Amino acid sequence: MAGVFDKTAEQYAQRRPGYPKEWFSMLVSLTPEHKVAWDAGTGSGQAAISVAEHYDQVIATDVSATQLKHAAEHPKVRYLHTPISTSEDELVSKLGGDNSIDLIISATAVHWFDLPFFYSVANRVLKKPHGIIAVWTYGIDMQHLKNSSKMLLEAVLPYSDPRTRHLLEGYKKLPFPFESVGYGSEGSPVELSMEIEMTLVEFVKSLKTVSAFVKAEEQGVELFSDEILKEMKKEWGGTTGRRKFSSISYMLVGKPKSDQSQVN
Repeated sequence: MAGVFDKTAEQYAQRRPGYPKEWFSMLVSLTPEHKVAWDAGTGSGQAAISVAEHYDQVIATDVSATQLKHAAEHPKVRYLHTPISTSEDELVSKLGGDNSIDLIISATAVHWFDLPFFYSVANRVLKKPHGIIAVWTYGIDMQHLKNSSKMLLEAVLPYSDPRTRHLLEGYKKLPFPFESVGYGSEGSPVELSMEIEMTLVEFVKSLKTVSAFVKAEEQGVELFSDEILKEMKKEWGGTTGRRKFSSISYMLVGKPKSDQSQVN
């Protein structure tokens, strides 16, 4: 993940959507204490800021120092650069030590992680027995852009990172070795909805922060060809009108298993 979004960090901060307040209220209700939360893979801090409304302190980490430079400031959020070279013991120490975290979240980021490493750290730092971990991703319903989205997908696939397959599958095959608390479980994420509204120009700029577009641009390839943009404009109904998108999100929420030997 390091370096993937560095060149578009500023645009990422501006264009990536926030998440519904109701989601965070739900997660808050699952933890008896609200002292410390950890946002893993915080990016520009969109989720960290929302969590900070409910917890005394939020530790927001990312492997990209560039993205953290563009993260939104908040008095309760402490941003930490955690390069890939950070060891498990170092990361646990930076997070406050074993049994120190009430809530862990990872918003549209966990598919980039070294999962065994991340889950090992999560199991160490989560408070026992009531610490909660929640990971989620989202996809935009582009049914009203049927032709142009198909054209775009064909253009994007050669530049897609294999790690994004979990995202495309709605986290249905994402390993998640935690005990269910009623909001999804490994192999069966809970589906949530949110609504996004934007113009065509904003939509295109948002998509250009996606890893495949970043990779293509680095190779001198513009995925939004004139043909695709022409078809998209036609289906959109112009370039200035705002459209509402229904977005389906996939979330997994759990707590440490009572027998930690079950977790790899």
